[in-house]
Amino acid sequence: MKFIISALTAIVICCMAATAAEEKKGGKPPMTAEQKECMKKMVEKYDTDKNGKLDKEERAKMSDEDKATMKKLFPHAGKAKKKE
Repeated sequence: MKFIISALTAIVICCMAATAAEEKKGGKPPMTAEQKECMKKMVEKYDTDKNGKLDKEERAKMSDEDKATMKKLFPHAGKAKKKE
């Protein structure tokens, strides 16, 4: 009986640890092929410092059309939950 209780406790602890680790990573879903292709094009077009990322200034220089495309493909970007 003690073995069963110990085994169940170990399983619960492992599940809790795995869940906490996933939440810590941000839990973002992987990008789709369409999102990856769009991001690649935007970085090629607007990445002036050639670091492979779009910073705040580079995103500000995007055309309205490209901003609309990014907003459509990444609807939750920039809306990170604030931790209280």
